[in-house]
Amino acid sequence: MLRQMAETENVRRRLEREKQEAGAYAVTSFARDILAVADNLRRALDAVPEAARADQAVANVITGIEMTEREVFNVFNKYGIAQVEALGQKLDPNKHQAMLEIPTNDAEPGTVVQVLQTGFVIKDRLLRPALVAVAKPTEGGSAAPGAQVDTNA
Repeated sequence: MLRQMAETENVRRRLEREKQEAGAYAVTSFARDILAVADNLRRALDAVPEAARADQAVANVITGIEMTEREVFNVFNKYGIAQVEALGQKLDPNKHQAMLEIPTNDAEPGTVVQVLQTGFVIKDRLLRPALVAVAKPTEGGSAAPGAQVDTNA
């Protein structure tokens, strides 16, 4: 009888936890789809040349796009969706996806020096990794002592 009561309590707790997780992460697939919209809004803003920004009609369109992008990020915040911090951070394979290495002595090897695509998390889960460029020592630079670089990869 005691085992049955304990088993029933364990099942109840598990179902309650699953219900909470389902509610917290229910918007995950929808959020992934909306990330493409946010990316396109940013690309639209970045594509406008500086010379065209002086035109009042173009400035009005830019303002509208910026307001739309801001509203998308407000909705993201409402549902616990946040950007992954990447620039200047050490490469974290749990949050970042290294797309290329850039030779530089201005940053520690393995440090993110450029963000190609912003990553996002929903609460504590990764929604999309940040696509990044990582620093590597220049040919004349000094690598970490004893470090072996695989040039066959």
